[in-house]
Amino acid sequence: MRVTIADVAREAGVSKTTVSRVINLKGEVDGSTAARVREVIADLGYVPSSGAVGLARGSSRTVGMLVPSLTWPWMGEVLQGVVDTVEAADYGLLLFTCNRGAESVERFTTQVSARAFDGLVVVEPENTLDQLTALHRSGLPIVLIDDRGHHPEFPSVVTTNHEGGACAARHLRDAGRTRPLVVTGPKHFGCVRDRLAGFRSVLPTDLVVDGDFTERRGRLAVEELLASGVEFDSVFAHNDISAAGVLRALRAAGRRVPDDIAVVGFDDIPMAEHTEPPLTTVHQPTRQMGEAAARLLLSHLGGTAVPDGPVVLPTELVVRRSAP
Repeated sequence: MRVTIADVAREAGVSKTTVSRVINLKGEVDGSTAARVREVIADLGYVPSSGAVGLARGSSRTVGMLVPSLTWPWMGEVLQGVVDTVEAADYGLLLFTCNRGAESVERFTTQVSARAFDGLVVVEPENTLDQLTALHRSGLPIVLIDDRGHHPEFPSVVTTNHEGGACAARHLRDAGRTRPLVVTGPKHFGCVRDRLAGFRSVLPTDLVVDGDFTERRGRLAVEELLASGVEFDSVFAHNDISAAGVLRALRAAGRRVPDDIAVVGFDDIPMAEHTEPPLTTVHQPTRQMGEAAARLLLSHLGGTAVPDGPVVLPTELVVRRSAP
């Protein structure tokens, strides 16, 4: 059975408040009493929780991170960037996902109320921005990764989605491609609107299919267009997963990549190097996004003023054999 602070107080003949003061190095306890409490702690093997210690000291030295799901292809890189940065600063990390919808949000809110962490890094789950804004206004420091075009009133770290789309278009245009197909992500995402606008600013096209960032939708988009007789000489998919579906459909239809149709994706997840052929794609610095967001939050917790606008990290085209 776990030893509690009440067990220590009873054995030492003092109150739980006195034990808490000794643990948290408060100066209100006389030396002999403090020594007795520490001796009992050692004898019983009591280990105070870091949350309890932090709450008494006014800081948990823990950062929270809220994400929609760990299954997103680039989430691991973002998370690693956050972990590396907070651990280097001697902070812990509490990770929350929204896999269970309202139940997950309720659990997360309970941790906020318990002051289990000092600040929060967020990859925004659907329909939570209003709640996050309210938490920020109540005093919880928050940094958002990829603001999806929502431009919240708290700090954020974003990438150059518009320029990434334009860069993909320039590459296809310079390779002589004149009839591109664009398979987008969900239209309500700001990054999707930016990628499409950037692409069209260089290589105008009306051949646009609404997608959902899945392999299935990328595959079906190409299958349906080929079946209808629509001709295109290139595809810009708004993420690498849907680009993989595009490649699969083209291969099944006997279309050669890149000879017949060139394909460009977005994100540069590890899988992009291992498609057939390897995928030309727009690299998002996902690990650096996590690092930058964590640094921004830790600086804010240390008393540094946050920037007025978002921190913007550049995208970069990575050329492979799907669109040389």
